[in-house]
Amino acid sequence: MNDAAELSRLQAENARLISLLESHGIDWRPPQPVVLVALEPSRLSTAEKVALFRRLFRGRTDVYPVRWEGKTSGKSGYAPACANEWRAGVCDKPRIKCGDCGNRSLIPLSDAVIYDHLAGEHTVGVYPLLEDDSCYFLAVDFDEAEWREDARAFIQSCEALGVPSALEISRSGRGAHAWVFFASRVAARDARRLGTAIISHTCARTRQLKLESYDRLFPNQDTLPKGGFGNLIALPLQKGPREQGFSVFVDADLRPYPDQWAFLASIQPMAAHDIEPTLLRATGGVHPLDVTFIDDEDLATPWKRENTSTKKLAGPMPKSLTVTLANLIYFEKDHLPQALANRLIRLAAFQNPEFYKAQAMRMSVWDKPRVIGCAENYPQHIALPRGCLDAALDLLRDNDIACDLRDERFGGEPIDVSFVGTRRLDQEAAIASMLRHDAGVLCAPTAFGKTVTAAAMIARRGVNTLVLVHRTELLKQWQERLQAFLGVGKGVIGTIGGGKAKPTGKIDIAVMQSLSRQGEVNPLVEGYGQVIVDECHHVGAVSFD
Repeated sequence: MNDAAELSRLQAENARLISLLESHGIDWRPPQPVVLVALEPSRLSTAEKVALFRRLFRGRTDVYPVRWEGKTSGKSGYAPACANEWRAGVCDKPRIKCGDCGNRSLIPLSDAVIYDHLAGEHTVGVYPLLEDDSCYFLAVDFDEAEWREDARAFIQSCEALGVPSALEISRSGRGAHAWVFFASRVAARDARRLGTAIISHTCARTRQLKLESYDRLFPNQDTLPKGGFGNLIALPLQKGPREQGFSVFVDADLRPYPDQWAFLASIQPMAAHDIEPTLLRATGGVHPLDVTFIDDEDLATPWKRENTSTKKLAGPMPKSLTVTLANLIYFEKDHLPQALANRLIRLAAFQNPEFYKAQAMRMSVWDKPRVIGCAENYPQHIALPRGCLDAALDLLRDNDIACDLRDERFGGEPIDVSFVGTRRLDQEAAIASMLRHDAGVLCAPTAFGKTVTAAAMIARRGVNTLVLVHRTELLKQWQERLQAFLGVGKGVIGTIGGGKAKPTGKIDIAVMQSLSRQGEVNPLVEGYGQVIVDECHHVGAVSFD
């Protein structure tokens, strides 16, 4: 291999790896050097600086988290400051976790602790959620690959909505925090609704932030979890990072303010009575999450869909759009205005009931996303699950966009089978209804004869079919019933599961877990013209992700 060919190969491999990292939201670039501006001396005294700092970054004062670093492991994190930490005969770390220790003696936050933080003696954070479920500030964390653009877009929305905000580069230089301060304590729910509305406003008008952004709020839940303090955020102006241009507040061009204390002193916190009017301006009266579900998180069933009125999207829209229907529904990004792209993504998003259940029970919501998004992001396309087709077509129609729908689905191979059983009138009605659609759910009571109905569907459609079940016992039952109702043998009906794979490519029954290995779906599923999922309500379980 000559040098030119080797160089070309390495460049292609480099591009592939970069694309892989970016698709997972991993920033592969080293932190950009910050233009260090000569910091001007502040006219505030030390006591005034500490007082200003504590007034803005106000959270729990009876406890605070302090940063630790493992000398050998390289790991780091935060833990509540304890007067008995590592005290011989009292502290049993790591055998006993701090939360389970009866000797834990929490240290309250003081002026001295803040001074030492600013002086570089240690690094501390703050728990923003107070014991009465209120807070004095809201913060949003941006740390994905495109955090600079995301943070700028969020701040731009704050300015458009009249929300006073401050942007801080994180201590690592690989992310940013947007801060919104309140003049008095406000309900955490209201603060989080405000942050949620600003994110949705940004997505609808400026830039598509990831749905995970809704989980990067501080505080991260409306109510304090039992036995816990809620999530924490590291306090800014840490001396070591500050000397590198990190952990400091910056302007819209990400340049540090010359006088950090003068900037902090200039911040005018938001009045509590301004939150609701701002929410109305940001959302137009719809739910701040801007997904097609409930408009009140306090309802007993916040995951149920509500009927929403048709609303035309703002801004110019294309006259026509090419939509490709394949394994997913594909839309070309280049032809999607931001408002339309955002709305399409949210057609495939819904609120996670597990988040709301945990919050209602005052449990931690850590690792429980508030919104579950099923849209997929490709380099040149946005893709939605096929179940969103009708909603997507309605959206285009409501906005006077002509749809050029290109069907790239595999139609399947013809099979010659006949139904040899008998059908009741209600079963025949269900079959006739389902045959009019390419996708749907048969919801029927026990003993309705859903397997009989499925067998008749296979015979009527006359294309090779894959039946998915979630237990090996069901696989055997389906095999026996289909052989009986279609009058065929094992040469026509194959099975995949229970450690064996004997597909026929005509009518196959597979245990769902047998078709996926390490997140990769067996390409075998591409070769069928019809897929029937038994007990499809199980598909939403985590074990079938």
